[in-house]
Amino acid sequence: MKSEVWLKDLDSRLATQLKFLIAADRLKSVNRACRITSGERFENSAEHSWHLTLFALVLQEWAVAPVDISRVVQMLILHDLMEIECGDTPLFDTANVATQDAREQAAADVVFGLLPDDQGKALRAIWEEFEAAATADAKFAKALDRLQPILLNHVVGGGSWITYDVDITRERALTGRIEKGSPELWAAANAAFEDAVRCGWMKPAP
Repeated sequence: MKSEVWLKDLDSRLATQLKFLIAADRLKSVNRACRITSGERFENSAEHSWHLTLFALVLQEWAVAPVDISRVVQMLILHDLMEIECGDTPLFDTANVATQDAREQAAADVVFGLLPDDQGKALRAIWEEFEAAATADAKFAKALDRLQPILLNHVVGGGSWITYDVDITRERALTGRIEKGSPELWAAANAAFEDAVRCGWMKPAP
């Protein structure tokens, strides 16, 4: 932050929260591997997070088990905040995926550490629940996080599937967790995969 003078007379808790929110704006500058549906540019991580919350509101009836949609939305708003410190890691980038957990945990120390201690711990717990993907809420949130890039890739005629030379077997292996959150959404994803193979946007099974 270029100047914090204007914050000095505010309640210290409020000033800390505002600093966190200003820092979170950096997520708008983190580009992802998928293009937006117009194809004109890459999606950024803040847009991705917003889009996922809309997915949650619209698709909640397809969750495999009843979910607390408010908690799902909280997970999706928070899930990529660590990227303001460590950047986005494309699903198909094998080398960086191998170090992703460690990098994101270190980033979480910084990001959630910007908040008042009680609030930082509470929000980190929600993020860690998402990462563990053990609860119904987290499984559904994870399913949506995997589904959205599939739709974007299909709309733009391949997108990161072409960039990373992806075949349908690899794609299914990397996105299969969708089924744990919603069998119906997994069926929709597979329909998109099969159509992408027919169109030449994804390689067939080896």
